[in-house]
Amino acid sequence: MLNRLLFQRIDNSSLLIFRIFFGILVSLECFGALLTGWVKRNLVTPQFTFPFIDFEWLQHLAGPGMYFYFAIMGTLGICIALGYKYRFSIIVFTILWAAVYLMQKTAYNNHYYLLILISFLMCLFPAHRNYSIDARTNMVSKQDSMYAYVKWIIVLQLLIVYVYASIAKLYGDWLDFGMIKILMRPKADYFLIGEILQEPWAHKIIGTVGILFDLFIIPALLWKPTRKIAFFLSIFFHLFNSIVFQIGIFPYLSLAFSVFFFETETIRKIFFKNKTRCFAEKISYPSFKTSFLLGFGMYFIVQALLPLRHHTIKDNVLWTEEGHRMSWRMMLRSRNGRGHFKVVNHTTGKQIFIRTDDYLNQSQKRKVFSYPDFAWQFANYMKKEYSQNGEKIAVYLIESTISINGRPHVPFIDSKTDLANTPWNPYKHHDWILPSKLNRDTESKANKPTN
Repeated sequence: MLNRLLFQRIDNSSLLIFRIFFGILVSLECFGALLTGWVKRNLVTPQFTFPFIDFEWLQHLAGPGMYFYFAIMGTLGICIALGYKYRFSIIVFTILWAAVYLMQKTAYNNHYYLLILISFLMCLFPAHRNYSIDARTNMVSKQDSMYAYVKWIIVLQLLIVYVYASIAKLYGDWLDFGMIKILMRPKADYFLIGEILQEPWAHKIIGTVGILFDLFIIPALLWKPTRKIAFFLSIFFHLFNSIVFQIGIFPYLSLAFSVFFFETETIRKIFFKNKTRCFAEKISYPSFKTSFLLGFGMYFIVQALLPLRHHTIKDNVLWTEEGHRMSWRMMLRSRNGRGHFKVVNHTTGKQIFIRTDDYLNQSQKRKVFSYPDFAWQFANYMKKEYSQNGEKIAVYLIESTISINGRPHVPFIDSKTDLANTPWNPYKHHDWILPSKLNRDTESKANKPTN
């Protein structure tokens, strides 16, 4: 059964058309980042980009050169769509996009992480074996089939993403629809739908559909009797997200994945009418079968376990943020932090209160007082700024408070901890994050807007 599932040869039309969609979408994402000013806001004008911890060396790539950098990625997207020097184009794009992802966290988005994973997988797939410049110019041999594992790898990756996203929503602030109210509040001035999005009944529908859609959409697309209904629901769901949340290419990339759920013959007739029909062949084992099973077995074990790591870290991830990223916890919280950074020169005895406006833009300021790793990184950045001739510098975040999902502000970071001289461990809880104040029985939510 497993051999048939993975190693049967099937028509490759779904992979070919996905390559075209994927290339177009990533190209639009990159050129769109230039045109909308995303690159300027996050990678050119900031003095410090808050890269992922241990990847601070990528900070040195930021600057005006990022305009050229994104133009290259956009061009590579076109090459991917056309199937021109495909292997080179997709591998270089994957490396460049992964670097951008690690280079800044201020505009962190789970979708950027998903794009890394899909790009990596596309590096391994024979997506250029037909309807490509490479195949037309005989740079690669033309093929009308692929191993069935290509389809199932994509399906399993999407199943992990959606199921974890659904499970993450099963907590109090989503189930009482308070989080939906917070998400919809900034949309009040939207044309036609703005007022509707403020209604409690709309919050109940959006919150319930969000859980059920994520949990059942992949099985519904796999099962033929529900496939068409699920597809049309996907169109409505993702277009709604695109209009309301304006989250770039992700809704359209999600729709592009649909080609892997329909019969390959159906995809061939819609997109490649002149393509030679691929009749089901016998199971054939590739020479790399053992390494394939080991490699992708390890890959999916990591994918299944990584979103669970926050359960091994002390306290509530909603409070600490430790283990939040790369766990498909999407649109689950609103954080609004306050505080002041104080630099203490223990050599001279001088104390300075930092004016964050001198170093950070508005988006970064919101993050640095709300997220522990941002606070820690900024403290270390200030240590370097104020260190001269070996002087001993300490940096504290004082009067630190946090409001999560509209609750009143409560103490957050220990003001007695010298953040600049405290190590960071990505796998453990940091005790300078004060104990959670998220007891719903004792903490009431505020009705005021939050950032």
